[in-house]
Amino acid sequence: MELEEAMLERRSIRGFTNDPVPRALLEEIIALAMRAPSSMNTQPWHLHVLTGEPLAKVREGNSTRMLGGVPPQREISDHGAYEGVHRDRQVEIAKQLFGAMGIERDDKVRRQDWVMRGFRQFDAPVSIVVCFDKSLTDKGTIAHFDLGAVTYGLVLAAWSRGLGTVINGQGIMQSPVVREHAQIPDDQVILTCVAMGWPDDSFSANAVRSHRRGIDEVARFVGFD
Repeated sequence: MELEEAMLERRSIRGFTNDPVPRALLEEIIALAMRAPSSMNTQPWHLHVLTGEPLAKVREGNSTRMLGGVPPQREISDHGAYEGVHRDRQVEIAKQLFGAMGIERDDKVRRQDWVMRGFRQFDAPVSIVVCFDKSLTDKGTIAHFDLGAVTYGLVLAAWSRGLGTVINGQGIMQSPVVREHAQIPDDQVILTCVAMGWPDDSFSANAVRSHRRGIDEVARFVGFD
């Protein structure tokens, strides 16, 4: 697959088959993603690749704590409530997804089930927990930027090989659970996770493509004729 095709066709996948993903394929994808740029070549990323029983325990722990009213415990600052145009875009994609799934606004049961899917990493066969070196926490957010680059590399490399992904902050909202079952060392900070697997073509939300702003809304060209 050409790079341009992967970038244009990629979309977030939230429904997966139960088929396992071979470790060799995952290693190939990670090797490609690791070519991402980082500040001063620090390469601060650590990737914990979960499947099977450890992932099942993370799902169970996340779900139990969230349903039990335990407040989210993330290891980075939460973005809080979005406002203005950012809130508008958040609502827009939610409407697209709920519309595709046929979830009505007053259907509290199915809306709750949708939320819980996120805490279960969307039932994907693989979850990659993305972490960075704790020693960099006093260096500002540059490590977050670097991890964004490697995470996008994971997403594109997976898509080019027929795998679907969704970058999933819900999956690590109960970070103590993730840390325990993924056996993450104390010298690393959990940033996010990536749910990954073979897309389920019968899952309606997988066809949703989020809208993008036009170049004229995003870019300013200075010094051009």
